[in-house]
Amino acid sequence: MCRLFGMSGGAQPLSAEFWLLDAPDSLTVQSHRNPDGTGLGIFDPKGRAVVHKAPISAFNDADFAYEARRESSRTFLAHIRFASTGALTLANTHPFEQEGRLFAHNGVLAGLSQLEDELGEDLVLVEGETDSERLFALITRETRRRQGDVRAGIVAAAGWVAEHLPVYSLNLILGTESELFALRYPETNTLYVLDRAAGGHRGGQPLHHRGSLGIRVHSEEAAQRPVVVLASEPLDDDPGWRTLESGELLHVDAELEVSSAIALPDPPTHRLELRDLSELEHASQSVDSSAY
Repeated sequence: MCRLFGMSGGAQPLSAEFWLLDAPDSLTVQSHRNPDGTGLGIFDPKGRAVVHKAPISAFNDADFAYEARRESSRTFLAHIRFASTGALTLANTHPFEQEGRLFAHNGVLAGLSQLEDELGEDLVLVEGETDSERLFALITRETRRRQGDVRAGIVAAAGWVAEHLPVYSLNLILGTESELFALRYPETNTLYVLDRAAGGHRGGQPLHHRGSLGIRVHSEEAAQRPVVVLASEPLDDDPGWRTLESGELLHVDAELEVSSAIALPDPPTHRLELRDLSELEHASQSVDSSAY
């Protein structure tokens, strides 16, 4: 299935190179199982959203590796795609940008014509064919209606979808220049958070990994900086990875404080099971995950 990644370094920019390229189960490793698109979103020094993406696999995308090593940002959002809705095009590749925010989604929603009717004139926000970008447009509209309160916008939009549309999964990560939001709903697909103190759980430790060919990867920055990482599956063997609960909406603020609450306590009104999905949708949601 598609894989999500989000990372916050708090008040100062930092690199996501280890998690994107070098960790034992990095996004590059995961892309061998999710080959249909690669995207990396960051915020530049002026706070503007910048997206690098292509409808190809990360392990074949030299630009992804280059940008992963080069970019530094307070907030990162990345996605590797196993397509279920929409062709393999740039417009359908995550993450998406709307009104200065970045968004990526993992799962399947049905009833897209009903969602388009609900969006009305805000359908102009959508450039591609995916359920994900339409869900983002609904969140953007509801956030705007709530004077820029992103959390309230996510709750309102996800609540409407849960009540009105057939839902398999709408796991999502939304990023601003200084904040991250993540929702797991329902429990169908996993979503994890790692709230890593500077130096890790033992203190004073950098990030490191020895690959199968004996290649050592080392990130000294991690010994000095705390970080919060969100991912569809644990990217390394750190014992601090925690699974979000069904309906849990997590928020990472500008100072790296993490808070969460159950925003959607009830299951979807029209819940989809694997047997209800098309052959392509079923395949996209059934990819084996990491051994961690």
